[in-house]
Amino acid sequence: MGGNMTEYTLKQFQKDLASQAPVPGGGGACAYVAALGMSLGTMVANLTTGKKKYEQYQEEIDKLITQTGKISDELLEGIEKDAKAFKPLAKAYGLPKDTDEQKKEKVMETALITASEAPLELMEKIMEAVILLDRLSEIGSRIAISDAGVGIQFAKAALNGASLNVFINTKLMKDTAKAKELNDKADAILKRGNEAADRIYKTVLDSIR
Repeated sequence: MGGNMTEYTLKQFQKDLASQAPVPGGGGACAYVAALGMSLGTMVANLTTGKKKYEQYQEEIDKLITQTGKISDELLEGIEKDAKAFKPLAKAYGLPKDTDEQKKEKVMETALITASEAPLELMEKIMEAVILLDRLSEIGSRIAISDAGVGIQFAKAALNGASLNVFINTKLMKDTAKAKELNDKADAILKRGNEAADRIYKTVLDSIR
């Protein structure tokens, strides 16, 4: 797939995702799903702004529109970042069989770290989205509260999905200390993110049923 993936149509992205091409894959899909989740948050904010019923939150809503828009764009950029992070790993797997073992191991180890750090960075960005969705579920327009719930479910799915791309790479690392460091970071974000997402979803569900 040539060019920047964020510029492709939905249909083209879907086709490339379904193909045998290594990217986009699960990581890019997670970034896209997370961006959609945050965009739903922006929608909630846009449906709240200017409404007399929520005028006490107007200043905060204005900030949230800007913040959520920025995070959505950054999450979307994660599609391209994921693809770039996979390139060194693809090259490492494609090294000739007669490559010196020590050199091959060093190249592979570096590539595995790069491929792990990209989804970890995405997880951190998704956590920012979760925090904003949490606030929007509290002060956003009640007519759009279900969309905040959908957004948080997207964020949760993307968060858990991104973690799998961390763990599949750290498991192959020879440097177990580095692998543990990356795994520990991912685990901490997972715990915090899933607890928050489940709480937010329950609050939204309870308010509409």
